[in-house]
Amino acid sequence: MSSKAQKIGLVVLGAVVGVSLSLNYSAVAEKSVQQPLPIEELRTLSEVFGSIKANYVENVDDRKLIKEAINGMVSGLDPHSAYLDQEAFKDLQVGTQGEFGGLGIEVGMEDGLVKVVSPIDDSPASRAGVKAGDLITKLDDTAVKGLTLDEAVKRMRGKPDTPIALTILRKGEASPLVLTLVRAVIKVKSVRLKQLEPGYATIRISQFQEHTAENLATSIQKAYDDNKGDLKGLVLDLRNDPGGLLTAAVGVSAAFLPANDLVVYTDGRTEDAKMRMTATPQNYLHPGAEDYLAKLPAAVKKLPMVVLVNGGSASASEIVAGALQDHKRATVIGTQSFGKGSVQTILPLGNNTAVKLTTARYFTPSGRSIQAKGIVPDVLVPEDPALSVDDGIGIREADLEHHLSNPTDSNNASAPKSKALTPAELKEKAQKAAEVRERIMKEREAKFKAGEELPDYQLNQAVQFLKTGKVDQIAQVK
Repeated sequence: MSSKAQKIGLVVLGAVVGVSLSLNYSAVAEKSVQQPLPIEELRTLSEVFGSIKANYVENVDDRKLIKEAINGMVSGLDPHSAYLDQEAFKDLQVGTQGEFGGLGIEVGMEDGLVKVVSPIDDSPASRAGVKAGDLITKLDDTAVKGLTLDEAVKRMRGKPDTPIALTILRKGEASPLVLTLVRAVIKVKSVRLKQLEPGYATIRISQFQEHTAENLATSIQKAYDDNKGDLKGLVLDLRNDPGGLLTAAVGVSAAFLPANDLVVYTDGRTEDAKMRMTATPQNYLHPGAEDYLAKLPAAVKKLPMVVLVNGGSASASEIVAGALQDHKRATVIGTQSFGKGSVQTILPLGNNTAVKLTTARYFTPSGRSIQAKGIVPDVLVPEDPALSVDDGIGIREADLEHHLSNPTDSNNASAPKSKALTPAELKEKAQKAAEVRERIMKEREAKFKAGEELPDYQLNQAVQFLKTGKVDQIAQVK
């Protein structure tokens, strides 16, 4: 190493060791056993830092190098731990609170353009006349081509009352449309109620947010009112729900379970990571808040139920499905869930940043770990009659690099992890899943154009099960 690089490296080593020693000192006050600092590895870190500063083809800002070192340190632990910079920390808070400044459109990507999936009712997009199927080509003066979906979404979000111009291609229009929208506070609805037929309803939860359990209670009451008190069966749809807040999962479970029933427990290295969450108000309400579940009809505790899950159901979704399954409170139908059985704690740092750190595993009331395994439905039903239930399309927790092991599969928390897929294998599996879903969507689109209905196969099977206790022969009972 050059003398300049060595000097830089020694300075960094001194800073790193100094910070580490101060952190080490404070930790010793709380824990009696502390591993010695790995001086050789810290020296290597300083040497790499010095080499980059002295020899990299372009000058790199020190803060960027340190930030990337932190990112690598945290992300290398498991797939769900992460360092959150100011923007990422703010996005996380937006996701759990369910509101943000934006336009009110659900979007995807098609041929490098942003495609409108659906405008949200009473949003700036719906009021401006944005329609499902519109292709957005420009955001103000910025071409969408070349942007990722995340980058495009970030440009569309912003402070309420600020304008943005969308250039849109619309089928049937000879020339592009330019619509100016004014951003507003968008409240994301995580709970939706749908009446299926007299006596039967479905409630879909798309994400577990701060007000999800309260909104669920409102939907349950409306379902009873719509059916004049004669609600015969309910489908709780958790498909493709990636999870969210633990307290929301406890509240949703508590709506259907007897008081004080165990919903989930967690186990980790620290005492704070060891929790038992029961169906009691203090585990899902803010201090001093009125219990929104107390006024629900008593019949909801015994209402016949089906919980729908699939490979996109993760974390909080699996907590709810596992709790209702273990207590024999609902029949779980669908395909095996994602298998995210770990708890992430947000530890705020200075300057509005934070670290999202895996601190515990969670377990269902019967002691099952869902980690890298998921919830296996009581009745296996494919997402489409064209598929078999063991197709295994989509990526699950066990496919991810650095995923935690499942301690209850072998009764050994240090058991070897199931084999993760390489990046190339992950890409291939994701591509195959996309091809399968694209084929199914094209088949459905052809049926739609021919005037045929587009049935939700799993949902229809769930209703059939509520009525008869049976599903079609294509489905498989566990």
